[in-house]
Amino acid sequence: MTLEEFKKKAEEISDWAPGWDAIQEVFSKLYPNQEPKHYATDITKRALFGGDWFLDGFSFYRSPKGYWHLVTFGMTHLYVEEEQLGEEWNKWGYEMTMKLPDEDINECLYAADLLANIAGYTYKSEMYFDPYEFINCNGPIKASAKTDITALLTVPDTEAEGTDTLYGRTNFIQFVGITTEEYEMLREAPDKAEQLAMRIKEDYPDFVTDLNRTKSYLF
Repeated sequence: MTLEEFKKKAEEISDWAPGWDAIQEVFSKLYPNQEPKHYATDITKRALFGGDWFLDGFSFYRSPKGYWHLVTFGMTHLYVEEEQLGEEWNKWGYEMTMKLPDEDINECLYAADLLANIAGYTYKSEMYFDPYEFINCNGPIKASAKTDITALLTVPDTEAEGTDTLYGRTNFIQFVGITTEEYEMLREAPDKAEQLAMRIKEDYPDFVTDLNRTKSYLF
């Protein structure tokens, strides 16, 4: 799309959000004819207005495989931003995802807060994530749960494929819960992250975060 075409479309569609549309297009292909459960963040609390929220919202899609597929909106450019047209990467280059097995979506909302905190870390520190990295959550990733899952490992989303947008490439990085012991192993040997992911994938092929997991994948 040329700059002139971009400007014309922006004038014709007052609420045009090409980056947002690109994310929705990927997930609409995965979940056709499904209206996701969307949660918008409080606009007055967003960083743009001096707050500490760096994401504009979250959508949850219900997979026929029995889990909720969560995706963020805000790690990439979402709205009309002429100066970003034609870049190689769309802002941080990815949106974050998680997969949660609970049937009740209210039991999954902790994951939205979790990813919002990670977004804040990225924006403030300018430390972004690639697949096969890990982060300590300093306690259970769901505060109200009795669980051994206290850290996160990043993997390429097993279903949501990256897409080329007007603002550059947008990939989807999935966060999956791991145990304290697994995290400590990775601290000692970061090069084992992909190998750990492949071991987890044997039992969780779509990297669903199971807070009830007791099996260890140490090696």
